[in-house]
Amino acid sequence: MSVSTNRPTQPAVSTFDVHDPATGEVVGTYPVHDRHAVDTAVAAAHQAATWWRDLGFTGRARRLDAWRAEIAAGRDELARIIHREMGKPVSDAELEIAMALEHLRWAARNAEKVLGRRTVPSSLLTVNHAATVEYLPLGVVGVIGPWNYPVFTPLGSISFALAAGNAVVFKPSEYTPGVGSWLAEAFTRGCAPDEPVLQVITGLSDTGNALCRSGVGKIGFTGSTATGKLVLAACAENLTPVLMECGGKDALIVDADADLDAAADAAVWGGFSNAGQTCLAVERVYVHADVYDEFLAKLVAAASRIEAGAADSKIGPITMPKQLSTIRRHIEDALARGARAVLGGPQAIDRQFVQPTILVDVPEDAAAVTEETFGPTLTVAKVRDMDEAVELVNRCAYGLGGTVFARRNGRDIAERIRAGGISINAFVAHATIPALPLGGVGASGFGRVHGPDGLKEFAYAKAVTRQRFPSPLPLTSFRRDHRVDAIVDQLISILHGRKRQ
Repeated sequence: MSVSTNRPTQPAVSTFDVHDPATGEVVGTYPVHDRHAVDTAVAAAHQAATWWRDLGFTGRARRLDAWRAEIAAGRDELARIIHREMGKPVSDAELEIAMALEHLRWAARNAEKVLGRRTVPSSLLTVNHAATVEYLPLGVVGVIGPWNYPVFTPLGSISFALAAGNAVVFKPSEYTPGVGSWLAEAFTRGCAPDEPVLQVITGLSDTGNALCRSGVGKIGFTGSTATGKLVLAACAENLTPVLMECGGKDALIVDADADLDAAADAAVWGGFSNAGQTCLAVERVYVHADVYDEFLAKLVAAASRIEAGAADSKIGPITMPKQLSTIRRHIEDALARGARAVLGGPQAIDRQFVQPTILVDVPEDAAAVTEETFGPTLTVAKVRDMDEAVELVNRCAYGLGGTVFARRNGRDIAERIRAGGISINAFVAHATIPALPLGGVGASGFGRVHGPDGLKEFAYAKAVTRQRFPSPLPLTSFRRDHRVDAIVDQLISILHGRKRQ
């Protein structure tokens, strides 16, 4: 694979190989960009940011639409690169690209409405002032992306940062640098052939560390909670603000009146698609006692039809070799503490492939319930009612998303769950709607991508007032006298209540 022309020109001192996780074959070699190369890229981005900002919302939208067209035209090639680098089936890669394009379109078409200058009302005491607020670009945004959704997830930051008027320096995961490079090359072709508005730097953790310390206006990070803490520490040195989308341990709740076939189908897809390597994946299932046995039978039957490793597999390999030890530890610990594997188990792990595994009777303090597994496993627990289900869901330190299946009380259950987003009677629908924010609470991070909140993440609010005529009450002046104070006191009584006697 050729070296991208929009990477920094500074020679890299070393390279790293990217391996097909299913076969171990080397599928690409990329430079490790050092601190100097990162700083060079950021400096160039600062220059390009002025040009990009000055295009205005309309000019940027036109170029972002051209980038979207480039991605759509090359989606088959991009899907194959995703498949080769991180292993997911090509059809799933194509779905990921389609969803990313939806969000890119929304950002380009709504940036001016969300961020553009607007008037705001004055108060009675400041009626002589006209007031406006607008949201201006930060300048250069650094994005550190994940490998599990190497298009959809980073574009949640990149698209919105660009639409807000920023230049972007993007460090893709070391597992999927080819995907990041392809996206940047498509941007250069379609949007800015002469300006380094979107650049890619490749490397390992030191490259990401350098980006955090490079003087960018903000870092948009997606990754594990442990890595997120390191990013925060690095950014703290320069008070660089950070958007953190970290791990999850999402739950699916099934009430007694739920559509059990739909709930089982959602649990299978939510738990096992992308081999469970999804921050929003279903990892825990809580089922009302009245329908537990029936639901579990449907779940096991549906999951039994899913196989990893075959030629036409619906799920691919585990991308990171080290993740296999976490998956194995969670399964074995649960079984050692009295759990049962009604599907799969330790024998489900074969080289880089893990077959779907369903565990029941797992203690709530077991690692399989409290820690992010990031593999194709589900724990299923019986609850007496939805109060118990909500209580168990909220015990977790993570709070990214969740799913509720219920006919009558879905909204009530969803409102009591501590998480950034909940989908009722469907899995992860809230992440697919471009106008809705996406992000978590607690150990799942802070800040939001997507929707108006996602645009505002990459801008700062600027308030401006203009005095239209002199105030009859000189409040902020040494000319203010007892008469003015008395009038203000009367106004306070009228507007906010009388003084206590």
